[in-house]
Formats: sequence, C-alpha cells, structure tokens
Amino acid sequence: MTPKKNGVLTTFAKRIGELRKSHGWSQSELAKQFGTSAAIAGRYERGDVAPSIEVARKIADALGVTLDYMTDPDAPEDSIQDQETLDRLHGIQRLPTDERSRVIEVIDALVRDANARATYNGKKSKKSA
Repeated sequence: MTPKKNGVLTTFAKRIGELRKSHGWSQSELAKQFGTSAAIAGRYERGDVAPSIEVARKIADALGVTLDYMTDPDAPEDSIQDQETLDRLHGIQRLPTDERSRVIEVIDALVRDANARATYNGKKSKKSA
C-alpha cells in the first residue's frame, strides 16, 4: 500500500536525494549502506513508500544526519552530523542538572580558550608576514 504523501514523507524523500547526491552515491551505493536493494532505496527517495522508523534511522545514520533533520523541513542544514559528537551531547543531557551545568561551563571555557588562541595566532601570523 502506498502511503498518502505528507509533509514528513516529502521532506524525508527530498533529503534522501539531496544527501545521497552530496555523498556522490548512486541509489545502489546508498542501499548497501543500510542493507536494502536499490529499488527499495529508490522508492524511499521518490516518497513512494515510507520506511519503518528503524529503517529511517539506518538511512539517517548512513547519510550522517539526524532523523530530525531528515523529517523536519525547518531543521537547519548544519544539524549535528557527527554521530560521536551527538552521542556525547546525549550523554551530557542524561546527567543530573548540577553536573550537566558544570560540564557545560567547562566546555564553554575550552571553546572560549580555543577561539582566543585561534584569534591570537591569526593576528601573530599576520604581523610576521
């Protein structure tokens, strides 16, 4: 049975095509990434059928994006695509509030320091040039 096309399915199908092409993959190559046939991958990409949530997750993982990005037309393009970073963020979210706040403070300090070093090194390089 072919589902009635809706916004989520349309967005999902569109994103599959865009991301597959950005990876330089054929439908067959994409299909291998999540364990199906090129014909089925093509049906997902056209929006002819909706994958199960498990398959949708495998597709998103293969393409290096979140399932939210695949289904939300308003999701920013720079959604976290690095699974390792995403896993760490999820780990931080599971911490008790006080510990989470301390971790965020440390991360903020490290980012601030890294940005300051980059700015300083950039200015230093320009002066010596």
